[in-house]
Amino acid sequence: MSAMTPDRREALIAAARAASAHAYAPYSHFHVGAALLLADGSVVTGANVENASYGLSLCAETVAVAKLMSDGGRGGLTAVAVIGGAPDASGKATPGAEPVTPCGRCRQVLNEIAQLGGNDPVVLCIGADEVVETTLAALLPRAFGPSNLA
Repeated sequence: MSAMTPDRREALIAAARAASAHAYAPYSHFHVGAALLLADGSVVTGANVENASYGLSLCAETVAVAKLMSDGGRGGLTAVAVIGGAPDASGKATPGAEPVTPCGRCRQVLNEIAQLGGNDPVVLCIGADEVVETTLAALLPRAFGPSNLA
């Protein structure tokens, strides 16, 4: 499924975990980090940002995509790593038993950038004892996106 080397895979997971330390999660105490790997080898990260008005909170994946796009990035998404859990002493997420997957909203946000580049990125869902490797299309089959509006 993935052409990622084991070293690249581990580096992407480490980037997501490091990003989780920047989460602002005073309500849920659930820190999430995401790392996006682009075709040029660059990595963009994001962390969840909660708000007292819960519906205004931002997921880590959405923050990472917003960073990418606000800097002019379009397409080229090849892989995503997502980790979430209670923070450890350094603030980094300690994953629970079940791997964390992107929520439905984040799947749609990731799909937008993936469709712009014509890619089906690998998604690494990180748990305490396993990393589930899947694709965005498997998580969001028959997705609606830019190609549906052409």
